[in-house]
Amino acid sequence: MMEFTYVITDPEGIHARPAGMLVAKAKQFASQIEIKSGDKTGDLKKIFSVMSLGVKNGQEVTLTFNGEDEAKASAEIRQFMEENL
Repeated sequence: MMEFTYVITDPEGIHARPAGMLVAKAKQFASQIEIKSGDKTGDLKKIFSVMSLGVKNGQEVTLTFNGEDEAKASAEIRQFMEENL
């Protein structure tokens, strides 16, 4: 299992457009990927699960990766978030 924490820098938080792109990116991997904000946890491969977290600018999220390609998934999702969120 791998995990990293990221603080959202997008002024609008995790909104529809980047959330859709993030979910599409997550679906490229076999690993199970979860996103946690506060006491809420969601499946990163499901758009409604991600949007229901209501993550705003400045909030911290923790992403957890578990599976055969977790190292690659973690690296690529981290890069995506740094570039887009």
